[in-house]
This record gives sequence, C-alpha cells and structure tokens, in this order.
Amino acid sequence: MPIPSGPLLLACGALARSGRMSPHLIALNGLSACLIADSFWFMVGRRRGTRVLRLICRLSLEPDSCVRQTETSFHRYGVRSLLIAKFVPGLSAVSAPLSAISGVSLGKFVLYDLIGSLIWLVAYAGLGYLFSNQLDRIADYAARMGSWVAVLVVGLLAAWIGWKYYQRQRFLKKLTVDRITATELRAKLRSGEQVVVVDVRSVFESEDSIPGALHIPLEDLDARHADIPRDRDIVLFCSCPNEASSARAALLLRKRGIVRVHPLYGGVDAWRALEQASSPASGG
Repeated sequence: MPIPSGPLLLACGALARSGRMSPHLIALNGLSACLIADSFWFMVGRRRGTRVLRLICRLSLEPDSCVRQTETSFHRYGVRSLLIAKFVPGLSAVSAPLSAISGVSLGKFVLYDLIGSLIWLVAYAGLGYLFSNQLDRIADYAARMGSWVAVLVVGLLAAWIGWKYYQRQRFLKKLTVDRITATELRAKLRSGEQVVVVDVRSVFESEDSIPGALHIPLEDLDARHADIPRDRDIVLFCSCPNEASSARAALLLRKRGIVRVHPLYGGVDAWRALEQASSPASGG
C-alpha cells in the first residue's frame, strides 16, 4: 500500500529499543512484505515488458525522465542495483519489473532482492533504534501542536508538488521543436525521400522499432552524433510521454550542428497504431 515506509520503519526501530516490538518480527514481516510486492511486480514485468515501466512512471511527477533514468541505472549496474534500489526514489518502484525485462532469473532476483531489502530494513529501523529518544521528543512535540502538524506537512507537500509541476511545465515549454506525425513519416519513407529515423530508446525497448531505424540510445547520442548525416531530415522517436527523450535528443543534435531534426509526434506508440490501422487484419 502507498504508505510512507521510511517513517514506519523508524518508528518500529524506536519501539524495538523500548521493548515494545521484536526486532526479529520486524525483519521477518518486513522481508516478507518486500518479497511479496517485489515478486508481484517482477512477474508483471515478465508478462507485460516495458509497458509496465511506462505505466508506473506515468504516475510520477516526472514521467518523462523516470523511465530513462531508471533504465540507465539498471543497465549500468545490472542486478546489483537491487541492493540499493529501495534507497533511490524512482528506481525502487521499477527495479523489480526491470529485472524481469533484462532477463534476470527469478532465483537470482529473489536473492538480491532479499539482501537489498534487509539492508534497507536494517538501515531505517537501526536509525530508529539509535535515535529513539529524539523520535519520542518529536512525537511529543507533534502531539502538543495538534492539527498544525498536519497543516504544515500538507503545506510542504503541496509546495513541493507545485515546484515539480512548475519545473515540468518549464521543461516542456523549452522543448518546442518541430514535430512530425507518423502519417507524414510513412509518406516520406514510401516516397523514397531520404530520411534518417533514429530510435533513441534504451536497450530494454529496442524491440518493435520502425523498419530501417538507426538505434542510438539517448545516453550514447552525444558520443555517436557523427554517425548521423547532416544533409537530410532526421526523425527521432522514443516511447516516453510528450516525446521528451526525442525532444531532448533534438536539442542536443542542434547544438552539434544537425538542424533538420524532428521528434515523432506520439513516439513509437503512434507508429504502431498507424501500422495496425493499415494492416490487412484491421481492414485498412
């Protein structure tokens, strides 16, 4: 359930020090809860693939960067990311499905997930155990303040969400670059026009690409921009909301002197929908 687990574990640690809760039961229940939830998302990732990543990241305040950042982290460190995943916002939510998508076996996933969960539980509950007296004083102070504590917490949370929303809108406004629709791209390709299509998705999402597309992940684009011609239109596509990754790529390429760049409106999903609509099975 969406309950803040950090403060809960701090409280458990403080209760353990006062003898009101068993450390063994904290570890047992905590590990069981992590394993149940993470195994569920592992199986969802195995069945649904990268679509589950986009679903989870759409719920975040920064959906455009969520998938990209977490995929890059997991690609760099592999299954070892599970050892610290629960400490990293974003990565903790998608590490289980990412493990399944990257081909990690269930046994290996369970092993690393249990070790990482134990590290996380010990860290937070241990802090609560060590600073139980300070936590008690904070709780007493909060009780004296009464409803003002809730008002303060809600106010701070609202301010943080508002700041994140402002940053996101400013970023999207900055990415006002010429886009091309899937229909326009297909017309160019069918007419024989010299167009270079570049897939800037990560290695986890390289399936179902546009035929003939050059696959250069966004994180490698700056090092490989010389592979892209300067004398023709370049169409970039991704699978993230608002075509943010392809828009970022367009800005980067323009700084490198490649100015005829166009993000694909709707990304790879728009291309798939167009192809499905025009396939014989759909009557198109």
